[in-house]
Amino acid sequence: MPAALNTSRQGATLVLTLSDPATRNALSPQAYAAGIEALETAETSDDIRCVVLRGEGAHFCAGGDLNRLRTTRLRDDGGGPAAQRASIDQFHAFVEAIRACPKPVVAAVEGFAAGGGFSLVLACDLVVAADDARFVMSYGRVGLTPDGGGSWQLAQRLPRALALQLIWLAEPAGAAQLQQWGLVNQVVPAGQALAEALRLTERLARMAPNALAGAKELVDAAPTHALRAHLDDERERFVANLFHRNGLEGLGAFLEKRTPDFR
Repeated sequence: MPAALNTSRQGATLVLTLSDPATRNALSPQAYAAGIEALETAETSDDIRCVVLRGEGAHFCAGGDLNRLRTTRLRDDGGGPAAQRASIDQFHAFVEAIRACPKPVVAAVEGFAAGGGFSLVLACDLVVAADDARFVMSYGRVGLTPDGGGSWQLAQRLPRALALQLIWLAEPAGAAQLQQWGLVNQVVPAGQALAEALRLTERLARMAPNALAGAKELVDAAPTHALRAHLDDERERFVANLFHRNGLEGLGAFLEKRTPDFR
């Protein structure tokens, strides 16, 4: 059976679980479609403040299903390349949905995050990883190049030589190493990634959702903005958030020394 993506709720957090432990949660078009639908639900639901992406069992995600990729490659009806382009477009739509989601998206990583699984981790806003987790851009081992935005993310966030090292050599990197490089936020004992990710989203869920969304948009836009344009964007968002209901609530709660009630 192809990998599924299951959803569950933990308080104000929507948990998305890649589910096919027998294949280390290898990716599938069905999982992409379910992920996009779940993120659309999260975006429009006031009850959902955060999203956690995880894998079922001992691993996060092994990336693409190599058997399915080989079958596509061996098709002799001329439709193989078109079918693969369509599949990658679905994967990329899932990645774009993660990046565009106005709610914080946190990856909880146990075991291996390989190939497209590593790309999914890089698409998330924050990453909590077990201390024995391993991350690998495994494409080079099978004569392929990255998809899912993995090369874009690495090139944006690492020196060129480190990005090429990860992609070309396809050697697993540990969570502590990626934390040093700024790709992982927290490293926790094995088996605790989900619990810690949920503790993190509990904190985020108590914050003003409009301010969280605005900060994410500012950070994402910064690399393509000149300073003057970015300062203007900051000004407009600051004013909009100040005159939002949550702006008044946050200021009042701080000055009155009470817990704010953001909505």
